[in-house]
Amino acid sequence: MKEIQTEIQIHASPDVIWKILMDFENYPNWNPFIKTISGEQEVGSRLTAFIGPPGKSGMTFKPKVLVYNPNHEFRWLGKLRSGLLFNGEHYFILKELGNHSTQFIHGEKFTGLLVGVLGKMLDSTQKGFEAMNRALKQRAENKE
Repeated sequence: MKEIQTEIQIHASPDVIWKILMDFENYPNWNPFIKTISGEQEVGSRLTAFIGPPGKSGMTFKPKVLVYNPNHEFRWLGKLRSGLLFNGEHYFILKELGNHSTQFIHGEKFTGLLVGVLGKMLDSTQKGFEAMNRALKQRAENKE
């Protein structure tokens, strides 16, 4: 298993950040990592997402929503083939800090036989998470 976890403090309420995260239609307008995403925002549903880590061509995948807890957590699981080769459990967690600020935690847990082989790809994935975090911070703080 390998996990990438990034964090950023955003001077906006969890509600403001959540609305941006759940506004899938506008992802192409601001998100440098998750270029497009669509689907029902409910546990058990399948999403269709296209991710483009920095310097990579990107890929489309169809993860299953695991957690949908408004203003707190959104989590999905993407699998390569049956999941034996490669799984990614992607998560967004919002922790209210008070003082109109939120800690945004963005990460993914990777499991499967190919995790070690795909190590370089995971480095660019971390850069993609960090770029998305900065773009989310800018968008949320401009909405306040």
